[in-house]
Amino acid sequence: MTNAIRLHWDDVPTHGDAKTDRRLIPGKAGDVKRVIVPAGTVAERHEHDFEQFFYVQSGTGTLHTAAGDWPLAPGTVVHFEPHAWHSAVFDTETVLIEVNFKP
Repeated sequence: MTNAIRLHWDDVPTHGDAKTDRRLIPGKAGDVKRVIVPAGTVAERHEHDFEQFFYVQSGTGTLHTAAGDWPLAPGTVVHFEPHAWHSAVFDTETVLIEVNFKP
């Protein structure tokens, strides 16, 4: 049995709705996802049942949270505890790398 795999994002099929290019790699304790968000996209206020980190690889926008409004730019890392509400506005095409832990 193998205990490692190697993937390239271009070889991972898209996942979810057609609004964004989402590519999901599942794991046992969670998953990693690349999301390409088009410029002008508004992510309405929502929350998740799980813990999440995301890293802004490229692009800009503004994240709205209970802790305040934060600019999004390359190199930004955000951590959400389960049920932490958030919304966002993306000024430019933005590439996010998410790590989502199973509840």
